[in-house]
Amino acid sequence: MRYRQLTTGTLALGVILLIDVLRVWLPGIITIFGQAASTPAELMGAFALGWFVLALGAPAVVRRVGARPVTVVAAVLLAVARLALTATPGGRTQLWLATAGLLAGLVWLVGVAADTDRPVPGLALGFAVNAALHAVLDTVDLVWRGGWLAWLLSSVAVVLFVLGTAQPGTRADGVTGTGGVRAWLLAGPALLLAGMVALSPALARTGMSFLVAGDGVARSPLFGLAPVPVAVAGFLFTALTRPPRGWSRAYGPVALLAGAVLFALDRGDLLLPAVLLAAVGLGACLALTDDASGPDSDASNASNASDTANASDTSNASARAARRGYAVAAGMLVFALGAVGYYSAYDLGYPNAAVPVLVAGLVAVVAFAARPVVHRLPGPFPPLRAAAAVTALALLAPVLADDIPLASNRDGPPERLTVVAYNIRMGFGLDGRFDLPGLTEVVERQRPDVVLLSEVDRAWLLNGGHDTLDLLAGRLGMPYVFGPAADPVWGDAVLSRWPMRDPRSLPLPAVGAPTGAQALAVTLDLGDGVRTAVVSTHLQPPPGRGPVVQARAVADFATRYAAGRPLVVAGDLNTEPGDEAYAEFTDAGLTDAFATARPLATSPADDPRQQIDHIFVSPGLTPGDPVAPRSTASDHLPVAVTLTLPPR
Repeated sequence: MRYRQLTTGTLALGVILLIDVLRVWLPGIITIFGQAASTPAELMGAFALGWFVLALGAPAVVRRVGARPVTVVAAVLLAVARLALTATPGGRTQLWLATAGLLAGLVWLVGVAADTDRPVPGLALGFAVNAALHAVLDTVDLVWRGGWLAWLLSSVAVVLFVLGTAQPGTRADGVTGTGGVRAWLLAGPALLLAGMVALSPALARTGMSFLVAGDGVARSPLFGLAPVPVAVAGFLFTALTRPPRGWSRAYGPVALLAGAVLFALDRGDLLLPAVLLAAVGLGACLALTDDASGPDSDASNASNASDTANASDTSNASARAARRGYAVAAGMLVFALGAVGYYSAYDLGYPNAAVPVLVAGLVAVVAFAARPVVHRLPGPFPPLRAAAAVTALALLAPVLADDIPLASNRDGPPERLTVVAYNIRMGFGLDGRFDLPGLTEVVERQRPDVVLLSEVDRAWLLNGGHDTLDLLAGRLGMPYVFGPAADPVWGDAVLSRWPMRDPRSLPLPAVGAPTGAQALAVTLDLGDGVRTAVVSTHLQPPPGRGPVVQARAVADFATRYAAGRPLVVAGDLNTEPGDEAYAEFTDAGLTDAFATARPLATSPADDPRQQIDHIFVSPGLTPGDPVAPRSTASDHLPVAVTLTLPPR
């Protein structure tokens, strides 16, 4: 039993390290390989899938060379790559280190599968601990944090992982059974569903922010990470306990499918129940495949124990190991296909809601079709104790989370407002690193009263599963209102030191553009009855044309919403002075706050040539000190202006 605990713990630790690498590698496809969105989506997809296809050759290597040497070498390479990513300055070095770590992790999984017929406890523990740690770290992983503590914890993790992998590859009872194929097949699909829905701290917090509002927009929630311990506890307990018999076993597949459907409906108020249902269902589905102690496996184990010298038994064991290896490699390919298929829709424009439902359906069918476990061997860890320990870790997340202070107008109306508009590219700088310090520094330097953000990502697995909005709002000490655009976790936001009232979000016509767009309006309550309307948007032009239709819709919506009050409209408008879409704002009576500073290019950030980020204001607001401060924390420069309010 002691060895089984070591095997399970090592598998869990390896899964955690592999997910860490994926959280660097997946965004690198867009921000580094993608060359600031200029690379065709098809080419990026081919690059992503190619490495998972290459891993399908790993079972043949394992069969020829042996599982132990392949597993140890792959574990060392995964550990080195993971540790090196903490120090890399970004760019292509980061991308290729993450790619090497990914491939090593895939080969390591295949090698582990050859000798492990009961992976469910290790996989479940790895998924759950990773989610708990991700929540405790406020969705900013150690690889992005740097500093001595990140180095220390990362070094301890990789050393323990390599030492655990280097132990003799024999199970505690000396044999390996026939089970495990279904469980290994579900490793990849389960990883995808855990990262997208079931065990995503960022998605849970975003769901909480919608429940606080209840009007189609999201606001800063109190204790936003509180659902995470519930999801972790439900997942881990159902994964480690024996499932019921008969048709009652269907509760797991049904719950998982229900969670995936709620997630696919793209409604912010359904995100939290989607997380909780998917977590319980995913754990229960994994438990259904934990069949190492089934009748066939027991018979096979008895035969193997009595005839270990028999050549046919050796051949059968090799074939079983190969099946498990191909199963995990195929399952990880499903992970890649699901991730690429889901997120590439935002570049190519096809419906993607079916992807999580189809993956959940695959998991549900494989799990329910598994042979019921009659006499299940005890697991390496007591289920209740393991679930309680990991849940206790997850409980630290809402306790340690920083509360965003409430906005206040108790000092009375100001004479001026400093407004910043910034396309933050999901928080990733030009070097491909997640750069919250850089974003915070360039915004704080302007001493803003109001910040309007574009390309805000709150939970996309493709971008590492961060809640960039809550993280940035916490650093700036400014409450936020969020308007979903492409889906409930990607859109635009307004942050303000002043109370925000009457938020409204208007979906904009797509007119052929694949990524959704919206206009988010809020009213700043400056005190003593003084109010100013603010509209944040990110126009998405159709292929080969300007965003004229969307610009007209935003200008009309903003002027109607302001109803004569002072008005600010800002964001990444993807139009330049003189363009037809630009004229839609000036024709609506708005003034370009940067007219006196033109030309003022804002994109790309390292060599600005395009004037596409703007702040428009209504008559009566007097703009001053227009600036586009230099920074590489995004692929755009921020724009800032100080507005003198009309005399009262």
